[in-house]
Amino acid sequence: MIIGGVDIPQGPMLKRTRIFVTREKRTRDYIREGALSFSDEDAKGIIQPHNDALVISVLVNKIRIKCVLIYPGSSANIIRSKVVEQLGLQDRMVPAVRVLNGFNMACETTKGGITLPVNTAGIVQEAKFYVIGGDMRYNALLGRPWIHHMRAVPSNLHQVLKFSVPGGIKTIYEEQPAAQEMFVIEEVVPISTLTTPKEPNSGADPKAK
Repeated sequence: MIIGGVDIPQGPMLKRTRIFVTREKRTRDYIREGALSFSDEDAKGIIQPHNDALVISVLVNKIRIKCVLIYPGSSANIIRSKVVEQLGLQDRMVPAVRVLNGFNMACETTKGGITLPVNTAGIVQEAKFYVIGGDMRYNALLGRPWIHHMRAVPSNLHQVLKFSVPGGIKTIYEEQPAAQEMFVIEEVVPISTLTTPKEPNSGADPKAK
């Protein structure tokens, strides 16, 4: 799923011109080479082979929220309205009508927006979430806004999330069983294996062998 979209205008439409600037800059110029790396040691204990999404837990208002999807393909942070209700923070939600688009062009209209303190391994960062009432397999989604703000690097392969902090590197480990349960594909039974009762032959003696 690729999340994006635009706010629904509330007033007169104004024509805007966008200017796109392409620039190049080598990574080594602003990120120390080797600061963040992944090895086989990071994937220790992970069931292999796998194709699982990266799912973690975070603290919001000292309450642990499980099944939080880390997804760099999303341009928005998303949270379920039920989670906001369970946190008792409905009064902090600001009305914000926005249409979120998925890769299959499916649309979801938000119920509002809310800014929450997200505690990840002791590091607290304010994150703006769009609140949706639709059904999701996860309780919240942390996309590029949060990932970039944290300067975090996720690895689905190693099932870890890493980010630099003064004095070292923080590593957040996955919840692989939760990820597998969230995105499991139900078994499809082929039609050819289904059987139907045979109709008795009309005119035939039911006692005949």
